[in-house]
Amino acid sequence: MQRYIDIGGDSGVAAYEVGPDSITVQFKDVATYLYTNASAGSANIQTMKSLATSGDGLNAFITRNVKKAYASKLR
Repeated sequence: MQRYIDIGGDSGVAAYEVGPDSITVQFKDVATYLYTNASAGSANIQTMKSLATSGDGLNAFITRNVKKAYASKLR
């Protein structure tokens, strides 16, 4: 997993890992979720990947758009 930069210093996201059709997000409370194209939609996954690499806005996007659309809870 790659550490999430968190430019604003206010994110609940701690780390992420990008796959070809997915993104895994670990939150600061250690909960870890796998989001896939099938579960959240490919446009949302692409947006999440972009926000993850930019280090800003990922937690807010998840909360507003895909909170319950994960494929599985890993932790």
